[in-house]
Amino acid sequence: MRFISRTARTLALLPAILLCGCALSPIPLTPDELSINAIDKRQRVTAAQEPLSGAISLHEAYARALKYNLDHKVELYESALRVAELDLSHYNLLPNVVAGSGYAARNDPLASSSFNLVTNVPNFGFSTSQDERLRTSDLSFSWHVLDFGLSLVRSRQAADKALMAEEARRKVVHRLMEDVRISYWRAWTAQKLSSKLRRLEVRTRAALSGSRQVGSDRTTSPITAATYRRELIEVQRIVRELQRELSAARYQLAALMNVDPGSHFSLKAPGGGMKSLGRDLEGMIQFALENRPEVRDVAYRQRINANEARAALLELLPGIQLFAGSNFDSNSFLLHDRWLQWGAKASWNVIKVFQYPQRRQVVDSQEQVLDQRALSLTMAIMTQIYVSNARLAHYHKEVETAVAYHQTQQELIGYIRKEHAADRISEQTVLREELNAVVSEARLDIARAGQQSAAANLLSSLGRDPLHDVADTDRPVAELTQSLRQHAEGQAIAVKGP
Repeated sequence: MRFISRTARTLALLPAILLCGCALSPIPLTPDELSINAIDKRQRVTAAQEPLSGAISLHEAYARALKYNLDHKVELYESALRVAELDLSHYNLLPNVVAGSGYAARNDPLASSSFNLVTNVPNFGFSTSQDERLRTSDLSFSWHVLDFGLSLVRSRQAADKALMAEEARRKVVHRLMEDVRISYWRAWTAQKLSSKLRRLEVRTRAALSGSRQVGSDRTTSPITAATYRRELIEVQRIVRELQRELSAARYQLAALMNVDPGSHFSLKAPGGGMKSLGRDLEGMIQFALENRPEVRDVAYRQRINANEARAALLELLPGIQLFAGSNFDSNSFLLHDRWLQWGAKASWNVIKVFQYPQRRQVVDSQEQVLDQRALSLTMAIMTQIYVSNARLAHYHKEVETAVAYHQTQQELIGYIRKEHAADRISEQTVLREELNAVVSEARLDIARAGQQSAAANLLSSLGRDPLHDVADTDRPVAELTQSLRQHAEGQAIAVKGP
């Protein structure tokens, strides 16, 4: 009866426990928690960084991007995670060693009697062979041979995944270097031209106002006045297009270096021109196919898939488990309360035999997919090399044209000023040509920035690392900048026309 009473009370409490568990509901973050979270992230996003000092060079921008860019840091931590998973997988190769300890107690002795089936009478009264309180402990060793083989294969796959994470980080580094170079040149162009473009905008507005006054006073032909206004409006349109094109470059560069976009910093003029390593497009393609992160990533995936085929084959084999252990039991009725035991067990999952053809088909299909992806990637890289090379060659010609145009415009300005001094050319003509001179200079600088963009794209297409060891980014910014500069010395771009 006491047992029934305790059981009834337990069952009565069960619904209340279940109701408490079901009473949980989603709890959204409070406005204060969201505010604290926003402040914390805002403070940490640029924390623990070397402050900006002086004008930033191109290689310092590279160094800051490698050291502080958050996308790169994500890949760094991802790579570290994969390495940690690889280290953890090594423990799966070791045998299992399990230590156990327990305590058990009863309110009544474990008593029992027996019945003789031959005589149909009880053998004796109730008896027990177990204490009411027991302590047990054991230390067991087991090793599954099949699991060892599978763990070895999984460790190799984990190693390849760690290498894939490193290649993903290299890909981010290449994209980062390309984006920094493009943004730096555009931001420097904007820095160089901003004051000139603002003055040009003011002069254009003043000239437009003056041209309207001339037209309304009838001091010149209405057609001439309207034509002059059209030319000024065209200059104004070009100026605003240039300002729009360059306005965001500074913020983009700040984001790449992980600098607060509102920070003030200046840029050094990029020095040195682009050299040429030659015109060996085939060599460039071979270099890219050996070094591009995407190519290596597919190769590692193929290796992982090959190991998956080995794992499927290993799972067909019977498993053999070896075990041994030391045991202790405090039961005073035992003759031997300490003993050793050992043995072996064999098991075989027969279902794996029927499952293997389908698993093998999946592995083969995956291999075909990866092989076609490798071929597709090869063609994409070859095309990218040719297109980037042709684009760079086109920008070289565009820069040459822009230089010739700017020099001619400067020469023309000299003649026009002399003619104006001799009172043979109007003030309007001088102003128009001076505006065209500023526009030609801006177009030349933008063409050079486009040339650098094409060069950065070609370097990224080659898969060339900016450092001998792209993981070595823990050094100070100045030291990292010097290493990047030294590694870039002699580095060239192969140029070939389309």
